[in-house]
Amino acid sequence: MKRLTPYLLALPSWMWLAIFLVVPMVAMLSVSLQTGNAIDGYAMTFSVSNYSHAISQFSTQFVRSFVYGGLATVAMLLIGYPVAYWIAFKGGARKSMYLFLLLLPFFVSFVLRTISWGFMLADDGILLGPLKSWGLLPSEFHVLATTVAVVGGLTYNFLPFMILPIYVALERVDPRVVEAAQDLYCTRFAAFRRVVLPLSLPGVFAGVLMTFVPATADPVNAQILGGTSNTMIGNIIQTEYLTNLNYPTAAALSFTLMAVLLLGIFLYARALGTENVLEAVAR
Repeated sequence: MKRLTPYLLALPSWMWLAIFLVVPMVAMLSVSLQTGNAIDGYAMTFSVSNYSHAISQFSTQFVRSFVYGGLATVAMLLIGYPVAYWIAFKGGARKSMYLFLLLLPFFVSFVLRTISWGFMLADDGILLGPLKSWGLLPSEFHVLATTVAVVGGLTYNFLPFMILPIYVALERVDPRVVEAAQDLYCTRFAAFRRVVLPLSLPGVFAGVLMTFVPATADPVNAQILGGTSNTMIGNIIQTEYLTNLNYPTAAALSFTLMAVLLLGIFLYARALGTENVLEAVAR
């Protein structure tokens, strides 16, 4: 019985993964290999042509999604790392308050936050309207329905997911290690590059994963802020599922997106050095 105890303790989590992850994925894979239509129904034909048709038809949206997701992830890293660094090393006794302020937007719905962002960036909104009336911007200037609006919305909505893992990693850095590096005639930048940055890589690794994947597949920001010329693959999947009722194509698109993301995560982990990251986490 003692030998079975660890497996019995892990059984609920494995059942949870099996019911809510494995079963839906197998069902989606099955749907992606079917043919038919919404009126006559779909039948299993093991048709892999759904994948080639979906990729060839929506290749532009695939590329755009990865470009937007990559740009937003880079922007979040450039903004989030200094914020996490400042809270971890300069926050002092107010760290909890700063973290609370960081998480405060999450008390509002994701969609409402994106709509509010759209109101702010509207041509005559509270941000651009006064600037145009004062003559600081031309009247034809606009931000909505552009790449900048979509990438900005993705950056805004997912930024806390980048900051929090980096903050946790930086919080575990012993300040005495940094002081020792400076005592050994390291400049502040050299101490950061050789001590702080390597020790914070687990947080960077987690932050990139937690932001790039949802940002690439997100349909909300592109729909509200981007317009028809900035459609991402998440919008296509949503339309194929809910509007066109083309379930095989939508499932094929979803599986293709998941496969490409998993491949990208694998290459990213190899390039960063997963072994080093895991060793740093263990320490």
